[in-house]
Amino acid sequence: EMRTPLAAVLGWSRMLASGNLDEARASQAVHAIERNAQAQSKIVDDILDVARGMSGNMTLDLKPLDLAAVAHRAVEAIVPAAVAKNIVVDVQAREPVPMSGDPARLQQVVWNLLSNAVKFTPSGGRVAVKVLTVDDHAELHVTDTGVGIPRAFLPFVFDKFRQADASFTRQHGGLGLGLAIARHLIELHGGSIEARSAGEGSGATFVVRLPSPVRAAAS
Repeated sequence: EMRTPLAAVLGWSRMLASGNLDEARASQAVHAIERNAQAQSKIVDDILDVARGMSGNMTLDLKPLDLAAVAHRAVEAIVPAAVAKNIVVDVQAREPVPMSGDPARLQQVVWNLLSNAVKFTPSGGRVAVKVLTVDDHAELHVTDTGVGIPRAFLPFVFDKFRQADASFTRQHGGLGLGLAIARHLIELHGGSIEARSAGEGSGATFVVRLPSPVRAAAS
């Protein structure tokens, strides 16, 4: 997985260095180099996060926050990828959902879930994000109309380096670490994450539950 974007960067760099590209192809080369460098950077970041988690060195910067606002920021970051695939992202998070957490790490969780949803949803599909308060905890739901998850694979969906269909996921890149990292970060917050799917072709829903001490104190 790390060699794939590196090979693209090297290939396009050599073509640029040759001086044989016209302006349009040179622009394409620059964009391809940037895109693949970002892909490799994401892979490295994921590996580092897993290493920190395994060594117990991952810490949280806890502060009062609004989970709905965190979700909106993550959606803004994923919109370009969704637009490129003609995927509609619907957000239901109008009311503030106060809680205590690490804003950057929670945004990383939501972005990982959204990125996963967009990656495995065909062109013309939909992704829905819902944030709400249920009793004494906050909930975040990410639902897609994508390829779904085989029932037999549901218990393993958050395992590191596990992907349901290697031939399919290889087309999209990634190491199968995003969901494992999301679970670890949610558990560090004292919460839980669950995957639901009726099977292949039926889409998937990921439900995050987080303690909401701000809400509990108010009641």
